Amino acid sequence: MSGGSEALRARIVVLAHNEERRIAACLASLPLGEPGFAVDVVVNGSSDRTAAIARKTGAAAPHFAVHEYAQGGKARSWNRFVLDEAGLADAFVFVDGDAVVVPGSIAVLLEALERHPHVNAASAMPVNGRRAEAYRDQMAREHGLFGDLYALRGSFVEQMRASGIRLPEDLVGDDSLICALAKTDLGHEDEWDDARVLPCAQAGFVCEPTVLSLPSLKEQWGRMGRYALRHQQNRIVSGIMRGPGPQVLPRAMAELYREWLPRLSVRRHPVWWWLDRKALALMAAQAEAVGESDGEEERSIAQASTTAGRQTSHSVSA
Repeated sequence: MSGGSEALRARIVVLAHNEERRIAACLASLPLGEPGFAVDVVVNGSSDRTAAIARKTGAAAPHFAVHEYAQGGKARSWNRFVLDEAGLADAFVFVDGDAVVVPGSIAVLLEALERHPHVNAASAMPVNGRRAEAYRDQMAREHGLFGDLYALRGSFVEQMRASGIRLPEDLVGDDSLICALAKTDLGHEDEWDDARVLPCAQAGFVCEPTVLSLPSLKEQWGRMGRYALRHQQNRIVSGIMRGPGPQVLPRAMAELYREWLPRLSVRRHPVWWWLDRKALALMAAQAEAVGESDGEEERSIAQASTTAGRQTSHSVSA
């Protein structure tokens, strides 16, 4: 596991995918080199200079490391680093590689966990953007959590490791599921307690604003497409949490698409209607791919069994 056995107040995990424009500003907003903190930058599936810039930015800081994973996917990388590789810490702080942390925010999150022993997660709020105030109000009401900046109690992470519960590796809304797991203490939805997630109005993050340019608008359209897929995935995850519980979360959401697609529908809003249709079409294609893969695996097993049977028969005859 990363970071050795030294006790840490917090391990800060920065998850980044093709963030060469923003990663230096993100890291500059963190307590690099401060006692009691380790910073791990998890660069996943990137084709740009994110990892190189991160290494240069943190070169002089102790307890700083960059981890490069060739395979992309935030949830997949979260599982690999947090559940399989990271060392111990009193708390884990998660930061998106395109976010800038408002000064003092990490201390606020850690103090929230330290002062409230029943809390599994503390969440920061957005401070910029057209809908920032609406998001802040919603987070306060619903005890929400944004993936841009939040903290988990170290003992909760250890509990998750011991339970075998993992995020589905193709999950888009990882923060929604993490919030639900924190509120249920890794249990069934019947054990839901909003108070286990504490939004902190004094902790905040700044995201890159959307500007009126063709590349930015294309990026925003792609983001909305992911939100549509997230909406459909969340309906499946909610069914699992209300039903058998998180212990049966799949390795990949695509494994459940064939079963769930007949129950899913598009929203009436014209924009979301179109994006939902595209999301459902993508899910149908992925379900078909999973079915073909399963069929090939079954044929391979059958062929291997037949071969083994013939070898046994020849051996007995001999």
